[in-house]
Amino acid sequence: MRSCPDRPAVICAGRIYCDLVFSGLPAMPCLGQEVYASGMNSVLGGGAFIAAAHLQALGRRAILLSRFGMDPVSMALESQFAVAGLDMALVERHADAGPQITVVMAHGDDRAFLSRRAGSALPMALNAALSGVEAAHLHIAEFATLADHPDLVRLAKRHGMSVSLDPSWDSALIHSSGLLSICAGVDLFLPNLEEARAITGHTDAASALNILAQHFPVVALKLGAEGAIYAKGTIRQKIGAPKVAVVDTTGAGDAFNAGFIHAWLDGEPAQQCLSAAVALGSRSVQGPGGTAALSLTDPAQMAGEDVIARDMHP
Repeated sequence: MRSCPDRPAVICAGRIYCDLVFSGLPAMPCLGQEVYASGMNSVLGGGAFIAAAHLQALGRRAILLSRFGMDPVSMALESQFAVAGLDMALVERHADAGPQITVVMAHGDDRAFLSRRAGSALPMALNAALSGVEAAHLHIAEFATLADHPDLVRLAKRHGMSVSLDPSWDSALIHSSGLLSICAGVDLFLPNLEEARAITGHTDAASALNILAQHFPVVALKLGAEGAIYAKGTIRQKIGAPKVAVVDTTGAGDAFNAGFIHAWLDGEPAQQCLSAAVALGSRSVQGPGGTAALSLTDPAQMAGEDVIARDMHP
């Protein structure tokens, strides 16, 4: 779908990974054992790329802010940028930026990752990059990117952008006591339940959400197959998820992010933002990797009657 010029653009910041997605596993691998997958796909990945691809498919101009390698693996997947139709003006090509490889092992409704990061996540001249494009919003696809570039939110605000952040699981960072302070200024926080529990130290979803709602103007908490919860101040709204055939849950959270951001920037109410987000996340799990399912049915037609929203007040 072509982007609509009336809708402001979104910059998606973060590393671009080369995902090797193994699906149809009979069980997860164990040390000393070998497991055979029935399927394998090589696709571009990473939260920035996946969210940008879904935003572009919704008709909103998406600009990648990242670095990308020049190694054979990266070059082999480069054509997927053109298929996604993304604006690549802010992508820096450098030898030390790759290969950034993630091995994805999808089993049932869950998956495990083995990743290698290479070089810096973003170009060094961030201020020049952000000032050189017209965009209304910056989406930071993983906390690691913000940890590497702690001035990123401040720079985005200087250029008049609102900011969203998906913390994304990182065992070395997710329990950091300074995480919330570094996130100061983020308008929209987009964690999943496991991340929210780790960040707040509360296993109960409601308690974790209450703490996050004290730090961020808007929180959209992803609950996987259970849907999602919206929080703004003391307002809570929950929505369920439709039952779909799951192929691979990789990137479902990033697709969710794209749906929510798209509706949120259009000024839609909370229920519509959640509905759009859950619909895209539900579509994403029906294909391997984070973007293969973009060729499936229009997400607006996928939520159906299984999605139920309700207001909840603490």
